[in-house]
Amino acid sequence: MAETLLAVTDLVAGYEGPVVGPLSFELCAGEVVALTGPNGVGKSTVLRALTGQARRFGGTIRRADGVRLAYQAQQAPDIGELPLRAREFLALTGSPDPTRVPERLRRLLHLRLDRLSGGQRQLFLVWAALLHPGRVLLLDEPSNNLDTDGERLLAQTLAALPPERGVLIISHEPDFLARVADRVVEVRPA
Repeated sequence: MAETLLAVTDLVAGYEGPVVGPLSFELCAGEVVALTGPNGVGKSTVLRALTGQARRFGGTIRRADGVRLAYQAQQAPDIGELPLRAREFLALTGSPDPTRVPERLRRLLHLRLDRLSGGQRQLFLVWAALLHPGRVLLLDEPSNNLDTDGERLLAQTLAALPPERGVLIISHEPDFLARVADRVVEVRPA
């Protein structure tokens, strides 16, 4: 039986007040679990509760000993005119080796993030989480702004992740989730 990396039991989470829950699920090593539900139901709030960015009003969140999280937020940070190159961004986010990105991104490592297309920037945000040493990957709408090839590359990469890692993913694209998710958890409002 696979190691349980994350166990969420009767989670109620939100900000000023509860937004989502109660919600229970487990994430095991080697597994991709999708959180689904209509817009505004609180899927992103669940991920923020796991990272401590949203308030937990009830329930428990347990991580296996030593398990670290890697998080890719739905909304990319506004980089404005910040002259940060893609290689520097990956290094700042904890990537031990920025050249481990796919060839499609490797040829862009020398470019500033503010000079990339939305899809290229999104791929770098996703790969920053994928290259992070965290065993649990939290991916919030990682296929946003991706073209068909970028989406296919992401699906192939998730399918080939090391078996000691687990992924909790949010997406509104049922075809994409059908390709990547082992299991689906329906999220409901509080």
